[in-house]
Amino acid sequence: MSGAVVLYDYWRSSAAYRVRIVLNLKGIAYRAVPIDLAKGEQANADYTALNPQGLVPALAIDGHLLTQSLAIIDYLDARVDDPPMVPSDPAARSRVLAQALIIAADVHPINNLRVLNYLRRELGADEAAVNRWYHHWILEGFASLEEQAPADGLLGGDRPNLADVCLVPQMANARRFEVPLDQFPRLVAVDERLRALPAFAAAAPEAVRPA
Repeated sequence: MSGAVVLYDYWRSSAAYRVRIVLNLKGIAYRAVPIDLAKGEQANADYTALNPQGLVPALAIDGHLLTQSLAIIDYLDARVDDPPMVPSDPAARSRVLAQALIIAADVHPINNLRVLNYLRRELGADEAAVNRWYHHWILEGFASLEEQAPADGLLGGDRPNLADVCLVPQMANARRFEVPLDQFPRLVAVDERLRALPAFAAAAPEAVRPA
């Protein structure tokens, strides 16, 4: 890597959590710049000048400012190929991407903070309704992924892949919102195995939360 690597981060963002995991897995040292979404810092002019979409994560690396977690991970995978986040075989690659996108495209976007706040502020949803919304989409996405999860090992087999990287932050969100997970024993077991790995543990929200 040329120069310092800077991650514009929010400790509780599941998208930023994905990028932290991959940076750790690939042994890429970085400096975190916290962007407090709860305080609205993502809308500050100095940050939107860097990232006009006003979301996290963003990653400054090799003279580039990269946005969108899966696009950032794709860049990191191209720059540091070990461990790979997706297989080289086209069919296997497609399968891993499909598993990752169950979370990154089907579940997470409609359950993130700005969507939940829109439900509350613009549509007048109370907290019970917001929680029902959240639980519904988590349960639907996890039901599909549970059918594809292995009885042992990881989604990536013997080492983590992109689907694993997407799973762990979403499982953390599910626990935070008290989504019942007893119907997903394979996903729970995969998540436990992954969270025991140093790269995942060091990226966890409780490990990076600003003091």
